[in-house]
Amino acid sequence: MSQIGEAAVGSDANAAHVNTILGHRSGPVGTAWMTALATPSAGHASFVACLRPNMALQPPTLVVSKATTTEPAHQHLLWGAGQAGVASGVLRAVAEGIVAAAEVDDLVLICALWINPEANDADKVYANNAEATYLSLRNGARGFPAVQDLLASRHEGVNGYFTASGVTQ
Repeated sequence: MSQIGEAAVGSDANAAHVNTILGHRSGPVGTAWMTALATPSAGHASFVACLRPNMALQPPTLVVSKATTTEPAHQHLLWGAGQAGVASGVLRAVAEGIVAAAEVDDLVLICALWINPEANDADKVYANNAEATYLSLRNGARGFPAVQDLLASRHEGVNGYFTASGVTQ
């Protein structure tokens, strides 16, 4: 069992884009989790998410930054508001049964998040990452989006950095 999810929340520099991969500790997701933790690179040091000091999340959650973090303000948003938002979103998913509480001892979660280096509002970064993490886990659990929905929308390319000609948002 493994599930992949994605969600984006917000529209300004404080927006969040989160990808989640949830799977068994003893499977390929577990191997990827351990490898990512053990092989940091400059500006991309993965870390275990905690609700607060000495309270690592269950399932163990590895935060992976999709943006290079070299500036102190950006690092503080990642390790502070971003991490807290991830914790909130994961625990909401467990509380609502999207991630089965009875299975968290057997699972690991990789949570890749984008925090824009221009982000400047810790409260928005927290709220957007909490919601995006929750939605990403929910989307992964539901197998969303369905292939037929993707195929029906294949000519409507829109994201935070590009809108295809003739497409309205």
